[in-house]
Amino acid sequence: MKKKVLLAFSGGLDTSYCAKYLSAIKGYEVHSAIVNTGGFSLDELLRIEQTAYKLGVISHIVLDVTADYYQKCIRYMVYGNVLRNNTYPLSVSSERTFQALALVKYAKEINVEAIAHGSTGAGNDQVRFDSAFKILAPNVEIIAPIREMKLSRQQEIDFLKEHQIKADWEKAEYSINKGIWGTSIGGKETLTSNLALPDESYPSQPIKTTPEKIELEFEKGEIIGLNGQRISDKIELINKIENIASKFAIGRDIHVGDTIIGIKGRVGFEAAAALLIIKAHHSLEKHVLTKWQLHYKENLGNVYGMMLHESQYFEPVMRDIEAFLESNQKNVTGKVFIKLMPYHFQIQGIESKYDLMSSKFGNYGEENKSWTAQDVIGFTNIMSNQMKIYHEVNKD
Repeated sequence: MKKKVLLAFSGGLDTSYCAKYLSAIKGYEVHSAIVNTGGFSLDELLRIEQTAYKLGVISHIVLDVTADYYQKCIRYMVYGNVLRNNTYPLSVSSERTFQALALVKYAKEINVEAIAHGSTGAGNDQVRFDSAFKILAPNVEIIAPIREMKLSRQQEIDFLKEHQIKADWEKAEYSINKGIWGTSIGGKETLTSNLALPDESYPSQPIKTTPEKIELEFEKGEIIGLNGQRISDKIELINKIENIASKFAIGRDIHVGDTIIGIKGRVGFEAAAALLIIKAHHSLEKHVLTKWQLHYKENLGNVYGMMLHESQYFEPVMRDIEAFLESNQKNVTGKVFIKLMPYHFQIQGIESKYDLMSSKFGNYGEENKSWTAQDVIGFTNIMSNQMKIYHEVNKD
């Protein structure tokens, strides 16, 4: 009997190679599944399904985990203002765990002997997929043909051409990953330290040039409204924000960071909605949280993002951090006003009943209402006393 394999399939070059190789060369019974985390239209999913069958799979399925991904991960990344190296909103890094969860669940349903993925041996995703599979399905074999054979993208293209698989191979020069929290673009220029990605490699082009103002509304740290309209479906709301901001080509950048496997990595991305929501949320927090709430939350937000990136989602401390982040958000309610322009945006202000920047107590740099000049002189004397003693004793 043929070995029954479930292939994580995106329709890109790497997973297309795996589908053909596993079915035509290895003779496996290949079943494919694409796990949608919000980045695909119905037309795109249909084209991916057709591609899978052309490559020789026995069955193909779409596993949609977008709502689960939002509820169990995205909202915590917003609470924590997670931007890796102050740049990247973990667009791809964070979704891999939820793709792996869905694949394991489906693999058990159809009773496969192995799970295959298209990760190379030089990236983070191999660790993310493998670790999740080992934790959740320890008895299922893991197959990663491209990693095992150390294949280049050109070798994959040549193989598929030899097997009469036709596609737009020019686009295959880039590895593109789409999800609701952003699209990553890797290849060619990102393999260097100095070259920028060409404009056409990004998914959105600027079709609006006249500045536009929008309003985002939050309740207890969670995005709930756009331009005065409350939208209960968070996926719909994020997509609406993305649709507005992407017309300005907002959210483009290149992230440089340390990979799980110890080398430096560089990747381009476009994440208009993610960056707008995180930056708007952070601006609101500056007004409604205390100094120490902001201080400790920043530390834990960074830890949460690092753990997500490093494939540590199943570590119990992640649930502890989530509990802290959620508790911290009880007063993060209000509206944020943003100006959109080609390639960038500007946070213009906020409105909240919990705003601690209240003129009742004073106006910064202008007027004090809650203390006297003598209060400040006495406070400063006590606050600086320890440092004064140190410098008196250590005069040299």
